[in-house]
Amino acid sequence: MSTRASAQTQRRARLTRDRVLRAAIALADESGIESLTMRRLGEELGVGPMALYRHVRNKEDLVDGIVDLVFEEIGLPSIDADWKEAMRRRAISVREALSRHRWAIGVMESRLNPGPANLRHHDAVIGCLRAAGLAIAMVAHAYSLLDSYIYGFATTQMNLPFQTPEEVAEVAQSMLRPSPLNAYPHLTEMLTDHVMKPGYDYGDEFLYGLDVILNALQQAQNAS
Repeated sequence: MSTRASAQTQRRARLTRDRVLRAAIALADESGIESLTMRRLGEELGVGPMALYRHVRNKEDLVDGIVDLVFEEIGLPSIDADWKEAMRRRAISVREALSRHRWAIGVMESRLNPGPANLRHHDAVIGCLRAAGLAIAMVAHAYSLLDSYIYGFATTQMNLPFQTPEEVAEVAQSMLRPSPLNAYPHLTEMLTDHVMKPGYDYGDEFLYGLDVILNALQQAQNAS
């Protein structure tokens, strides 16, 4: 057997489902989930595409697997903690995971064959809310409202044309410069008197909105 053939055989022998999934998530992080093909993944691992099918059934199984890896990174809420604080920490953890894996926003809740970390996460969130005394209907309301906010905020932030406070000021100025003076007075006030002030960070809006939602849920729970 040639040296090259021997090396290929060793690579195939070391191939595991976990290794395939770790390589896949790294590829998706780098180039987006649309770049994740069996051929490209095989090239990254130094094997032919057919070798991958010993570890993943198809593309959907591959995506199920890497979504489960993202769910593994998210902290589980504890039934022993105050439910509002537990939901707050969980929301922050989800947002942080999505910022690391930007491709994941559109697929986290779309899996028809969710993995164990995915199911464990959803069960823990429901369990925490139920342990706090929320009726099952209120749990459904709370879960839907929180996830809509978390994923929605993450999507909005991802698509903003700026990342840093310095870029905010540059974008704001470029937006206003071509317009006649006082053409958009309310937008101008918002940008100049708030957004363009030193220290403004759009990401801080996440916690404000999250606390508004949690306080409203607590009020609804107390009124029930």
